[in-house]
Amino acid sequence: MSFLSRMLRHKSVEQLQTEAGRRGDFRRVLGLWQLTAIGIGGIIGVGIFVLAGQQAAMNAGPAVALSFIIAGFGSACAALCYAEFAGLIPVTGSAYTYGYAVLGEFVAWVIGWDLLLEYALVVAVVAIGWSGYVQVLLASAGIHLPEWAQQSMSAQTMEYYLQQLFGVHGAQAIAAPSDGHRFNVIAASVSLLVAALLTIRTEWGARFNTLVVTIKVIGVLLVVGVGAFYVHTANWQPFIPARVIDAQGVGHFGWAGVLTGASVVFFAVFGYDTLTTAAEEARHPQRDLPRAVLLSLAVAMVLYIAVSLVLTGITPYSHLGGDASVSDAFESIGLHWLSVTIAAAAVIGVTSVLFAFMLGAARIWFALARDGLLPAWFAHIHPRFGTPARPTVILGVFTAVVAGLLPIGEVAELVNIGTLSAFIIICTAVLVLRVRKPHVQRSFRAPALALVAPLGVLFSLLLIFGVPLRDGDGWHLIGGLPWITFQRFIIWMGVGCLVYFGYGMRHSRLEREQQ
Repeated sequence: MSFLSRMLRHKSVEQLQTEAGRRGDFRRVLGLWQLTAIGIGGIIGVGIFVLAGQQAAMNAGPAVALSFIIAGFGSACAALCYAEFAGLIPVTGSAYTYGYAVLGEFVAWVIGWDLLLEYALVVAVVAIGWSGYVQVLLASAGIHLPEWAQQSMSAQTMEYYLQQLFGVHGAQAIAAPSDGHRFNVIAASVSLLVAALLTIRTEWGARFNTLVVTIKVIGVLLVVGVGAFYVHTANWQPFIPARVIDAQGVGHFGWAGVLTGASVVFFAVFGYDTLTTAAEEARHPQRDLPRAVLLSLAVAMVLYIAVSLVLTGITPYSHLGGDASVSDAFESIGLHWLSVTIAAAAVIGVTSVLFAFMLGAARIWFALARDGLLPAWFAHIHPRFGTPARPTVILGVFTAVVAGLLPIGEVAELVNIGTLSAFIIICTAVLVLRVRKPHVQRSFRAPALALVAPLGVLFSLLLIFGVPLRDGDGWHLIGGLPWITFQRFIIWMGVGCLVYFGYGMRHSRLEREQQ
């Protein structure tokens, strides 16, 4: 077999469907509502508690609701494609497995390797944000952690210690750190706790996650239900504020601002893809997975739009730029009890994001190893708990170290390009498969796929590279990812290519079957 043929070899859909029915690696313990809770848990997080208010203040004004609708439309295109694949190929691995079935082994490896890092970094970043909320609540109760345990060390502090270990780099020595921050204990602890839940028993973790998601949804409904009585429609005027250019030459508001807001909040309307990684743990995967994908996105979108309208209705949009914009809005109208309740709901609810993305990362790692692209040692199922314990524990330790120790603010941007790349592959693959195998039985068929799939690809490309709009002195790309994101993505993909060509291609399960 030629080198190119080895890269393009793929599993047939029929083979994957047959294997899905025979495999007993996992215990099938997840029903429709538990799967939906994983999806909602992955979607609703900082987007509803932070981004809605911030984007109203910075870019869209009251029209931030339109930003969510636009972002939700783009995300729905990908969700429909995910739903068709989930019903067609109910196998652990999500986008990785779907790419393997249609576009070949190398493309599948690229997206699996990509999502592995993306999901792990989401866990680490969210754990740090969760730690900040917890410490605010602890401080309100008069409890303060030692300074060294409150936050991870700064980039300058990290540079100082590296200099001490390896000698002076450059012409000038770095000054000793002036702050006492060394390790974010709470962020590291919650990462390890979630890993422990996912290691012991999937259904235990799923029940805990369902409870957490229920509390989070109740908190959001409380925001909408109570806030609706304090809405002043005058705060929605003008709904789309006039375009302005600030002193730095950056534009805000207008339709361009609405689109910029959509590109930012888009990253708050994905997460349903994590539930498809648990396909082999679903009781009725071909029936329940498509329903859970669409139901979780639908519930999340209704809540996002409702909260956006309430927030901008109870207080002027210019007052919503804080890190806890929902709590701040209710504090501003004298509802301190609700402000504290919302903060508590955010603390509880954000743990479901950790659960969803760590579950997804562990299952993708397991799928890569089961297919031979990573060492088979990682594809071992715990004999007592029935979970992929080894990758889960390693991910727990890795994310705990990253969240606790490293300055990862800019590194977190890498997660955006990972998800958008997955969306492009999924939307392309489902369209190719519809043409290549039109008669394969599908438990769910995405409507108007010839339109939906290209739109999903187009939305993802625009969010990666930006939307061309005329603004002020000429045409500019609005939104898009910063260049540093592309640099880090290229480095990670380079490492992935070394692993694939050095190990995965030669040890692939398809390689062994074809010998």
